[in-house]
Amino acid sequence: MKIHNQPAQLKVYSFLLLLFFSCWVLAQETSENSITFEKNDSNLKWGPCPDFMPKGCNVAVLHGDPAERNADIFFKVPANSYIPKHTHTSPERMILVSGEMEVIYEGEQPQTLTSGSYAYGPANKVHSAKCGDSPCVLFIAFEDPVDAVLVKEN
Repeated sequence: MKIHNQPAQLKVYSFLLLLFFSCWVLAQETSENSITFEKNDSNLKWGPCPDFMPKGCNVAVLHGDPAERNADIFFKVPANSYIPKHTHTSPERMILVSGEMEVIYEGEQPQTLTSGSYAYGPANKVHSAKCGDSPCVLFIAFEDPVDAVLVKEN
């Protein structure tokens, strides 16, 4: 009779069961399909921007749910559009896909983004922007739910 080995066997079985379950969970998380989009992709579903944004402004969700964490969007504005002062409760990571855009964060020097430029915007930092002579498309990755809050001018 090997009663003294049962606790050791139970530990081994428990470990193997935990390992199997962990692998299954990881496999479930990686079963998501990859996606790709181009700025003019016919599969993109463009929707309106908040009312305070310039006329002709549109947003397309690329990945995720804008009401949840970690959503990616395309933000498109017509040429010569001014984006008024606003904030986001989420930090934002951006890459200008096309056009030229001047971005002004409160208390900082204006920065001009050209196609391929990367920019990071801290959460709750007031900023505005102006699109140049051709339409601008900006990729934005939000860490927290997507929002844009108008900052009233004094």
